[in-house]
Amino acid sequence: MHASLRLTIALFLLLAMTPLLGACNTTAGLGKDISATGQAIQAGAQKATP
Repeated sequence: MHASLRLTIALFLLLAMTPLLGACNTTAGLGKDISATGQAIQAGAQKATP
């Protein structure tokens, strides 16, 4: 009985954590986008500096 309860809880936790794994990729992509935007702003500022 205890083994089946533990298995049920473990499976439930794994299923509950699945969306969080997708969020990690989304957050990493957002960080790359923000970094690219910052680099573009820096490049534009350097071109505009006499």
